[in-house]
Amino acid sequence: MDALDRKILAEVQADGRLTITELADRVQLSISRCQRRLRDLERAGVIRGYRAVVDAAALGFGFEALVFAKLRLDTMADFDRALAEVPNVVEAQRLFGSPDYLLRVVTADLASYQRLYEETLAKLPGVRGLTSTIVMKQVIEPRPLPTQP
Repeated sequence: MDALDRKILAEVQADGRLTITELADRVQLSISRCQRRLRDLERAGVIRGYRAVVDAAALGFGFEALVFAKLRLDTMADFDRALAEVPNVVEAQRLFGSPDYLLRVVTADLASYQRLYEETLAKLPGVRGLTSTIVMKQVIEPRPLPTQP
């Protein structure tokens, strides 16, 4: 990956709706060379997809919690599979140390979170314990990755 690829990545992260013509102009490449480089980044898995950034509250998801999960270690694969089926879990990371997982969960309100917690999250395979922290305010929205490590 060279500096030109990094410029392309910076531009598509900032605006995934750029036309190939606009992108080529911004990175100062011909349309065909820019399209080839973009396709190569996609094929290599550097660009994994394109999506819209949607306001959760505008869709009725006004409540967000970070959930720390402790598991029995022999159940992580089953937990991963079951967790993938819970649409309100919008992000999940397996952690080193304790707790074992960090989940980002969205619901309409506290009551709907309580139902999700009791009826779904607490019943996932291998769960030994869950600790929730309510998100007060999103200080930094998800943002593009830096172009240099």
